[in-house]
Amino acid sequence: MKPILSLLSLRRLTLRVAVAASLAGFAPLAGAVEPADPSGTWLTEDGRARIRVERCGANLDQACGYIVWMKNPVDARGEPYKDHYNPDPAKRLRPILGHQLIMGLMPRAVGRFDGEIYNAENGKSYQISLWREAPDRLKIKGCMLSLLCATETWNRTADVLPGQLVGMTGDPNGPRADKEWAQVSQVKPSTPSKAAKR
Repeated sequence: MKPILSLLSLRRLTLRVAVAASLAGFAPLAGAVEPADPSGTWLTEDGRARIRVERCGANLDQACGYIVWMKNPVDARGEPYKDHYNPDPAKRLRPILGHQLIMGLMPRAVGRFDGEIYNAENGKSYQISLWREAPDRLKIKGCMLSLLCATETWNRTADVLPGQLVGMTGDPNGPRADKEWAQVSQVKPSTPSKAAKR
């Protein structure tokens, strides 16, 4: 009668289990190095806006966010709400719908991104930390003076509502990045060589 597992098969099995166990031991470390991507369109906790979060920065390693839908995008006169309180006078006439409110959050350990969020209701910026709590939930912790902090949950959306901006950032039907975050590809025209000029 043959043994069920030969000595060679037993050694292979032991080696496979050892390799799998060692790889499983490194899996949590790999997850800690790469933060969970917060990209997507999120409904704010109060339901008044949808924010599109996407990668930005020269290496696309930061996170920026744009208002792509508002429950009430116009005032009593039917005019789009404007960014009247912005400390930059050049931005005070821009519509709030489509503007950038999350400014280049930097990736941090444990899947978090830290940086500033702009509040058009008072023209001030606040420190925030943002992370994915679940595939369909984003947590945002905002602090004022590093003492007064609050956390809210944004829920991922998959549908498109009337009036929602769906174009790429910078496109006519998309949100607009602030000039310091705009991804402008500048192609330098080639200069004719001296031989071609002659």
